[in-house]
Amino acid sequence: MRTMIELVQFPWSPYCLVARRLLEFSGTPFKITNVAPSDRSLVWRLTRRRYYQVPVIKDGRTVVFETDENSQVIAKYFEAKLQLGLFPREWDGVQKILWRYIENDVEGLTFKLNDAYYQENVTPSEQLNYLRFKERKFGRGCLRQWFLDQKQLAAELTERLSPFEQMLGTRPYLLDQRPRFVDFDLWGMLANFLYSGHYKLPAVHTRLKRWYGRMNKVKCSEF
Repeated sequence: MRTMIELVQFPWSPYCLVARRLLEFSGTPFKITNVAPSDRSLVWRLTRRRYYQVPVIKDGRTVVFETDENSQVIAKYFEAKLQLGLFPREWDGVQKILWRYIENDVEGLTFKLNDAYYQENVTPSEQLNYLRFKERKFGRGCLRQWFLDQKQLAAELTERLSPFEQMLGTRPYLLDQRPRFVDFDLWGMLANFLYSGHYKLPAVHTRLKRWYGRMNKVKCSEF
C-alpha cells in the first residue's frame, strides 16, 4: 500500500508554504499536520531529536528536514521522488544565488510584515510564547515596532522585488518557460507576506502580480 506524504507545518511559515505549494504542483496526494509554533514536540520526535523547526516531511518511514539554512533538502527530495523539474543543471549556481537572496533579503521583510498581525494568526493561548520567542530573537517590542513600520517595510520590499519584475519581462517564470525551484521559493515568501490579508502585492510590479497568479494554479502535468 502506497503511503501518503505528510507535511508537518504551521500554516503561515514561508518555508512551509513553499513545501505545500510544491506538493500541490506535483499532484501527489498529501496530508497536513499543523503544530503550534511553541510546541515542536512532534517534530523533535519525528526527527529523533535532531531538528525542531518546520517544515518536516514524513513519507512512510522516511523523515526529511533541512540540514542548514541553505540546504533545500526537502525540495530536492521532492525533485528526486516526483520529477518536478526544479533543479535543471543549466541553472546550477544561479538558483543558489537567487534563493539566498529570496530567503534573506526578501523573507527578512515579508515575515516582519506578516508578524505585525501575529495576533490574528496565533491563537490566544499561544500568543505569549510567540511574543517571547520573537522578542528574545529580535529585541523587546519588535512586533509592535514592525506594526508601526509597515509603510517603510513595504516600501523596502517593493524595491527588493524589482529584480524579479525585471526578470519576468521576457519570460513567464523567473528563469525560463516553466517554474523552477526559485519560483516556488519566492512564491512562498510572498504568500507569507499576503497571509494576514492586510497587504497586496506592490501595484508597480505588474508582471510579478501576473506571475503570482500563475504560480497559484500551475501544475507539473502542464509541462
